[in-house]
Amino acid sequence: MESNTKGAATFYQYKLIKKINLTNTKLRIYYLLPLVFLVLESIFISWWSFLYMLIAAPVILWIQYVISRSVLLITGHPIAKRWKISLRLPWLGYMPEQYISYSIFRKVQLHNFWIGLCVAALFIVWVPAAFTASLAVCHLWLLLPRLYVLFMLRDNEKSGMLKFSPADASYYAQ
Repeated sequence: MESNTKGAATFYQYKLIKKINLTNTKLRIYYLLPLVFLVLESIFISWWSFLYMLIAAPVILWIQYVISRSVLLITGHPIAKRWKISLRLPWLGYMPEQYISYSIFRKVQLHNFWIGLCVAALFIVWVPAAFTASLAVCHLWLLLPRLYVLFMLRDNEKSGMLKFSPADASYYAQ
């Protein structure tokens, strides 16, 4: 392995291509979004939205966990000691603990996004509209930082690796 003479950050033979910082302003907006939607939901749909939002959060976390784990198992990717449930914001939910392939992360999150929305939409038949709206808001809010990372990396090659820290995501490529 060649030594890194230019001083660029590397992960073994991988080179840091892009670091996506979540600034304090972005994080504050992210933290306020559920409150804004909760107020809007309680004004326009039902004042029961406060209770529905409290119920929807763990339900959506469980749904996202099942979807993510299922996608990883079906595609044959190793899970043990690589993915864990994170209780740290903004990466709340089932997240990779170590470096993860960008293509695997992208596949898991896009499946999570679409299947999670479909599951939330299925609930409209059996539960009040306010609960369905709470499910959708919680689902989108939890996925928002991950989708932001995917959006910021949309033009990069898909063979890189991702590493998540509390306030940023780093993309490495060969």
